[in-house]
Amino acid sequence: MRMPEAIYMVGIGGIGMSALAQFLKHEKKRISGTDREESPVTTMLSQRGIPVVIGHDQCNIPADTELLIYSDAVPENNVERVRAKEMGIPELSYFETLGEITKNTRTIAVAGTHGKTTTAGMLAKILLDAKKEPTAIVGSVVRDFDSNFLAGDSDLFVIEACEYRDHVLKLSPEILVITNIELDHTDYFPDLESLQATFRTAAERVPAHGFIVTHPDDPDIVPVLKNVSARVVDYTEESVPRLHLIGEFNRMNARAAKAAARAAFPDISAERANEALASFRGSWRRFEYHGETPNGALVYDDYAHHPTAIRATIGAAREKFPDKKIVVAFHPHLYSRTRSLLQGFAAALALADRAFVAPIYAAREAPDPAVSNHILASAAGPSVVALDSFDDIRDRLLQEGDDALIITMGAGDIYKVAEQIAD
Repeated sequence: MRMPEAIYMVGIGGIGMSALAQFLKHEKKRISGTDREESPVTTMLSQRGIPVVIGHDQCNIPADTELLIYSDAVPENNVERVRAKEMGIPELSYFETLGEITKNTRTIAVAGTHGKTTTAGMLAKILLDAKKEPTAIVGSVVRDFDSNFLAGDSDLFVIEACEYRDHVLKLSPEILVITNIELDHTDYFPDLESLQATFRTAAERVPAHGFIVTHPDDPDIVPVLKNVSARVVDYTEESVPRLHLIGEFNRMNARAAKAAARAAFPDISAERANEALASFRGSWRRFEYHGETPNGALVYDDYAHHPTAIRATIGAAREKFPDKKIVVAFHPHLYSRTRSLLQGFAAALALADRAFVAPIYAAREAPDPAVSNHILASAAGPSVVALDSFDDIRDRLLQEGDDALIITMGAGDIYKVAEQIAD
């Protein structure tokens, strides 16, 4: 499908949608869009010449719109989507659009429960430094190119692929990276087996001349690879240099990125890949340093929103700052995830010296009285306390002294607290 000239994007402030908007503008399309609230991402788009209206209204849609692209988080009854149907404007979801624009390109898709964004950013950095001119669409603002979009050769794409609602199956990668597999998105996948089935289908679709870069001995990945025709590359065999990023999980991400880059381009030497990884500076909301509180506590922010990611981030922080008291402010993301993984969240948060839990960020879900931040805190033990607002959390964090390392954590907007308390 050839993208038309005038495109309107609903939910343009989403991290993937905003990268897609920048790509389409780079391709000389006329892009505009709307989002429900202002954010650093909508501000970035406006600064880069893409008009963004805050608030959904059927009158927002330009009369000459030829295609509406909507975030996969925007429901069918959204007023702008309803109006577009009345106007006869065709529509595509974000992942349907990604599938269309990459259908006939050399695509490297990075999938997995954890580490997708960092791995995709590292991979783009290796290819960029190796003069391969990748186009990249990444799930965070990567410091090395100051965006979630990297303009390059339109025939080579690095894209972050999500398994939720089988979105990864909209793509046709020549190289599929599977960082790891663990139960998540429990509002869609009832169990690990159903999640593995989606990854299995994605892996089986990779062509015989392509590659699947993964950890083939991981028990949760073994069933996914049974009937693949592509060559399987074990990323755990790679060696990586000392990184700016902390934690063994980031070293694993680096191994996956290096293996994928060298599978795509065998002429990229191990030394060239290591140089790129050693200089990679990370991305927004991935153990991002914000400064210090007035009392001297260090303030970081992290996107961790799954028990495994919380454990890994706390563990990495202790490795980096062994003398600091670890204080976490956690914003649970989704009622379904919190309910299904409650004991895992409780055990992970209990690893901090002190943790505060904000009310659950509902996102796409209706409230569920069966689960709450108070229930989670109670399950975690006395070191974990539920608080009913960001203001309460901010006030408690500001009481911490210079012996503390504060980490705001979660997929919602808890990062705003880090911005408020850091000098």
